[in-house]
Amino acid sequence: MFKAILIEKESETYSARVAELDDAQLPPGNVLVDVKYSTLNYKDGLAITGKGPVVRSFPMVPGIDFAGTVAQSADPRYAVGDAIVLNGWGVGEQHWGGLAQRARVKADWLIPLPAGLTPRQTMAVGTAGYTAMLCILALERHGIGPSHGDVLVTGASGGVGSFAIALLAQRGYRVVASTGKVQEADYLRQLGAADVIDRAAFTEPGKPLQKERWAAAIDSVGGHTLANVCASLRANGAVAACGLAQGMELPATVAPFILRGVSLLGINSVTRPFEERQEAWQALAHTLDLTTLDTITREIALAEAIPAAADLLEGRVRGRIVVDVNR
Repeated sequence: MFKAILIEKESETYSARVAELDDAQLPPGNVLVDVKYSTLNYKDGLAITGKGPVVRSFPMVPGIDFAGTVAQSADPRYAVGDAIVLNGWGVGEQHWGGLAQRARVKADWLIPLPAGLTPRQTMAVGTAGYTAMLCILALERHGIGPSHGDVLVTGASGGVGSFAIALLAQRGYRVVASTGKVQEADYLRQLGAADVIDRAAFTEPGKPLQKERWAAAIDSVGGHTLANVCASLRANGAVAACGLAQGMELPATVAPFILRGVSLLGINSVTRPFEERQEAWQALAHTLDLTTLDTITREIALAEAIPAAADLLEGRVRGRIVVDVNR
């Protein structure tokens, strides 16, 4: 038996609770994992509260990422005792996820625990830090470097934003943080932001072309924010888009793209090939100052993830929440 957060829906009743489950109830997969740590991400908040159509089938165990050790394996790539990490692949949405003491998944979804990181550190980074690094690598493959100018990070006090600031600063970029929480300015500067600006400048409809300000941007907000970011990028700049906290719509024009050569780089962190996942995690292990994790991260117990999900959606959480599923 093991403990897990279980989401159930009967008729119009939606609920999330800590339940005692049996291994036999786990979905199919060729690797059984003893989970050590998971995290609480925006998708998990939507899944636990039922405020978004994230869960595709019921019952469901949420948790889009986890780190742990292999308990059983029918795949030659992984042996009992191997330390692993998982991000994405519909886990916590279509397949039981990491907010549990055990998980059964496909070996193709796993990568070995990155050298130099513990399971807790890996989940302190989690999908948020992994996504931030995918964004940075995409910008750098596009030709963006520290000498090109300021890089804007929207949604700066969130998980992706916090890591994007820290990682960009540690790679030598000058970072400008956009946030609706002006009281978090000291926190953002501590992470590495050179300047902090109010998100209000981006959240309403703006001109199709605006003053050229940013060499590049990382956006986890979407909506009018992303449209305004595109309109204010410098010629041949790029924005890596990875979220939709403000909305799924993109009320933009083609002007920045055809008049300034701006590029919009879409970041899918869910189904990246094995080699790309490894590259991102190796870059994280090489770049990240691990003391930053203490600034960004708060740890909670499994049962605390249920009330914390509402706090996350209400914007009352900064940085990252790590979940110790065994307490």
